Amino acid sequence: MNRPVIGVDEAGRGPVIGPLVVCALRVSESDRSVLRDFGARDSKKLSPKRREEIAARIRGEAKSRGWGIGIVVCEPSRIDSNSLHSDLNRLEVDLFSEAIEKSSESTIDGTIMVDSCDVDESRFARRIATRLGQGWTNWEIDSRHAMDSIDPITGAASILAKVMRDAEIKRIAEDVGFAVGSGYPSDGITREAVRVLVSGDFPHKDLRWSWSTVSDFWLQVHGNPVPTRSEDDVAVRQTILDDW
Repeated sequence: MNRPVIGVDEAGRGPVIGPLVVCALRVSESDRSVLRDFGARDSKKLSPKRREEIAARIRGEAKSRGWGIGIVVCEPSRIDSNSLHSDLNRLEVDLFSEAIEKSSESTIDGTIMVDSCDVDESRFARRIATRLGQGWTNWEIDSRHAMDSIDPITGAASILAKVMRDAEIKRIAEDVGFAVGSGYPSDGITREAVRVLVSGDFPHKDLRWSWSTVSDFWLQVHGNPVPTRSEDDVAVRQTILDDW
């Protein structure tokens, strides 16, 4: 079969440092076995070295076989801006849809396999279908939790997303001049990095200012609420009653 299948997954939903990355990978149904054969699966079950090796093979096969890759890097500023009027599930509907649109034309029909970010798998599928609009009505959307462990195409997308996310964390560490850990609030190295990165006039741009870890450390260091910011990185200090 040559019917197209798009697998979609994300990396970096929960971290306090760095972007959220979403990847959509479009392949022909007949190429599913190619991904399975070289070990494409849930990126969390692979070592960093193995992820990079498989990611390189996916990109190589994409060039030779005409696969489509759509990657969206959602910067912390967009996450923070979204938090002012919406929630992360709805933001990920937009991000998944943007990645899908980058990976494929909508004029054909096929199947979209998504690793659901919503506790309600069907709702996540419906929201993506609504966001994609009329041009994608011929596509079936299969939304399930742990789809990256079920489907090798979605697993491959998770690998590409994770490798991109890891590269961003490496860049941030190089930019600031010290280790920032995994970026997750439970990581001791990350927590210490956040403590340092909130010591300036504003939190560092690669922090998610709307995360409680940042606001808690900011309050400890500065004694007032953390500033808010828009997607274009314009920061606004919150009013403090003591100023009146």
